[in-house]
Amino acid sequence: MKKRIAILGSTGSIGTQALEVVREQPDRFAVELLTAGRNADLLIEQALAFGPNAVVIGDTAQLARVKDALFPAGIKVYGGEAAIAQAVAMDSIDLVLTALVGFAGLRPTLAAIAAGKPIALANKETLVVAGELVTQAAREKGVNILPVDSEHSAIFQCMVGEWHNPIEKVVLTASGGPFRGRTREQLAGVTKAQALKHPNWDMGAKVTIDSASLMNKGLEAIEARWLFNLEPGQVEIVVHPQSIVHSLVQFRDGSMKAQLGLPDMKLPIQYAMAFPERLRTTWPRFDLARHPALTFEPPDLDTFRNLTLALEAMRRGGNAPCVLNAANEVAVDLFLQDRIGFLEMSDLVEERLAKATFVPRPTLEDLVASDEETRRHARERASIAWNS
Repeated sequence: MKKRIAILGSTGSIGTQALEVVREQPDRFAVELLTAGRNADLLIEQALAFGPNAVVIGDTAQLARVKDALFPAGIKVYGGEAAIAQAVAMDSIDLVLTALVGFAGLRPTLAAIAAGKPIALANKETLVVAGELVTQAAREKGVNILPVDSEHSAIFQCMVGEWHNPIEKVVLTASGGPFRGRTREQLAGVTKAQALKHPNWDMGAKVTIDSASLMNKGLEAIEARWLFNLEPGQVEIVVHPQSIVHSLVQFRDGSMKAQLGLPDMKLPIQYAMAFPERLRTTWPRFDLARHPALTFEPPDLDTFRNLTLALEAMRRGGNAPCVLNAANEVAVDLFLQDRIGFLEMSDLVEERLAKATFVPRPTLEDLVASDEETRRHARERASIAWNS
């Protein structure tokens, strides 16, 4: 039987690569649901190629056009963000891959968990914002959350067969991004074009900027804390420029296990979709003899303040990671619009963390309110600075 997949965010980087996996494994996977925010043209193209039961376009202004294009193919079309959360509950779905970017992935993920659907999680912000709520809901419904991020997939792969052995710590590896080794003075004049040139990975714009500022690694640390039921002190980060060792697990006897491979997101995507089976692929293989130098170094927390802020938010807990994420999403958006500089992203995030109301045990409603309040104040602050 083919596993029927719902891909939330099918037009993004992870979504398009997930569809490549489906194309390469036609006997194992079928597409049941595709969703997109605004990219109606690509959504239509994907739907006609893969023939899902239904699609959802978040931008309702484009709903009529998508319906007209897919009506001859007999594909159901829905519109609006609420429709995504409703569609994931379809009985015909076997696995929900959440590849939405940012806070937008939270409600659909919770809806899928409520419907008892296994989750392949590529939306790290879901656990950053509401890790305790999401993991508790998954436990109550007996739902598995399978990580798709390469680092968390690596930890998960190292843990298979070791569930009974306590973890001493996990080590997340970071490439260091395009600005590894630079000083704060050198980062002051960084351009958008420079920040979007990642040395190893092909990712969407938001994740690429987060990687350049090391915020991505901070978000991943918070995600790992909830995925693997860890204390903040059990999550360590090292810079590994070659991006071959994707992460490591250290057990209480001191032994360490690592997962290695070429930097290709299709591998962790396929692993999550096919788990517990490993499917045969024709992808390039890593040759250890041709990569004799694998190096590791501590991150520069003074220069890359976003990572420091994220680790502080993880230690503080409550709604602090939610505020961090919301402020960062606004900051990245403003940077991509050339409205603030590279270092000013950290300034904006730090200010919002300092001024936001702290909620130690937030409900979902508290988190939604924190997110909205943070975004509003961050944009107002940036607008004042821009116009001054």
